[in-house]
Amino acid sequence: MGDFYCDEVLTGRHAIETVLETDDVLAFHHTRPAYEKHIVVIPKQHVPSLVDLGSTDEELLTRVVREVRALAGAMLDREGACRVITNLGRYQDSKHLHFHVVSGDRLKERTE
Repeated sequence: MGDFYCDEVLTGRHAIETVLETDDVLAFHHTRPAYEKHIVVIPKQHVPSLVDLGSTDEELLTRVVREVRALAGAMLDREGACRVITNLGRYQDSKHLHFHVVSGDRLKERTE
């Protein structure tokens, strides 16, 4: 599979509802949420994964994690609990580093 975030989200080809945006980071409501509350956080620069930073450096990762922490803290305050998830290897559908900040019940699987 390709890079949904570079190819669709960051180009504006796929509509999103932005939660937070900085020079380096974009956070938005997941377009197909798996949880009642589901935010995706991505670096605007292509980064393959948490363990493969590609041509970037750890400073960008630090800036991304700073925003993940802020969003998770806000969700924790609002909802009383949250999870922060990132996937690697075959679990990572889009090969672009992204974090899921989620809370609430898992939504039913799609049958599409």
